[in-house]
Amino acid sequence: MTYILATGLILGVASATVPAATVDHATRIDHHSGPVDARYRGTVAVSHRQVGSVAPGGRASTLRCMWSANMVVDRHATAATGTTMTRNFVRNDIASGSRAGWCDTHRNSIAKEVAARMQDMNGHIVAVAQEDHDVLRAELDRAHDKTRNG
Repeated sequence: MTYILATGLILGVASATVPAATVDHATRIDHHSGPVDARYRGTVAVSHRQVGSVAPGGRASTLRCMWSANMVVDRHATAATGTTMTRNFVRNDIASGSRAGWCDTHRNSIAKEVAARMQDMNGHIVAVAQEDHDVLRAELDRAHDKTRNG
């Protein structure tokens, strides 16, 4: 019984992240220093976390695979002045769910579910890019002020 409990506790902290898909988006942003070309690459990463424990014979198992999908975004922007601004950030929990049993037995079905939910990945990356525009403008303002005040 102690072994089963210890296994359950160990499984509860096990986690893995698997990249699922990528999508690219390019846009031009207006800035007072000139136009800025920005490229965004979003990678969907699925994280699996095993929770619960295996029960002895005759008892119901509490094993569950909790999963979530996050979009990891890399931004590369180049201003008219030649200034390059890069940023990496994550949009958490764009999809999530759980399945009864072991994570290893559900990885393929979870990947299919994530793919079905992510049919509009372009919409997600465009929304992320729009959310980033103010951050990018602020970074450009700071860089422009540093070069101007030197």
